[in-house]
Amino acid sequence: MTNNDILRRLRYTFKFNDARMVALFGLAEYEVPREQVTRWLKRDEDPEYENCGDTALAAFLNGLIIDKRGKREGETPKPEKKINNNIVFMKIKIALNMQAEDVLAIMDLSGLSISKHELSALSRRPDHKHYRECKDQILRNFLSGLQMKYRDQPEAKAAVSPKTVVSPLYKSKDKSKDQAKDKPKAKPTAEARETAKPGPANSPYARSRPGAKPKPSATPRAKPAANPKAKPATTKPKPKPKPGAKYKGADRG
Repeated sequence: MTNNDILRRLRYTFKFNDARMVALFGLAEYEVPREQVTRWLKRDEDPEYENCGDTALAAFLNGLIIDKRGKREGETPKPEKKINNNIVFMKIKIALNMQAEDVLAIMDLSGLSISKHELSALSRRPDHKHYRECKDQILRNFLSGLQMKYRDQPEAKAAVSPKTVVSPLYKSKDKSKDQAKDKPKAKPTAEARETAKPGPANSPYARSRPGAKPKPSATPRAKPAANPKAKPATTKPKPKPKPGAKYKGADRG
């Protein structure tokens, strides 16, 4: 991979515009005009394309570290005059504050899995016996994984209130009952509310409420007063038996 490829990929992944790219160079105290950055970002076949040197790329990565992690106390570190894939890999890892597990997850996301021992070998000094050179394939997949995580990640959907999911084991066999349960209950009318009110104190609703005082029972209606003009009711006297009359059953005995 060329330095221009790395610069273009990082710009695309983090959605940097030309002004932001110039500002990142400035954080590392490496002044570069916007026109020069534009020529570095052009395609290889473009006639205005120019190669990006190691010092310029190292300065950009140092500015990315300062932008993401903040500036350390003391003198700003000077960019290296000669860099390789291992240095680029480590600078990006430092800028994003990534642990070993994070890097391995990025590599898995790109489709190239490496072990934790292989990852640690990329971070060692060149004179170490376990040092391993970072090949273009590893760096390319690492940049691809970063793009998939930071740019191609789908946008979060609007929060929707979750619906209650009923397991099919607990659904009623009668679909009409399930549909009836799903329908919203209609509000009771004024007449229904009146009839639903509890009755007098002897009602079970009144007895079930704690602390409820019993209401006095309704007094019976008084009988209407007698009309003085009304004639008193007369009863007919029973007729007296006639003398000599015989009653039925008198001769019995």
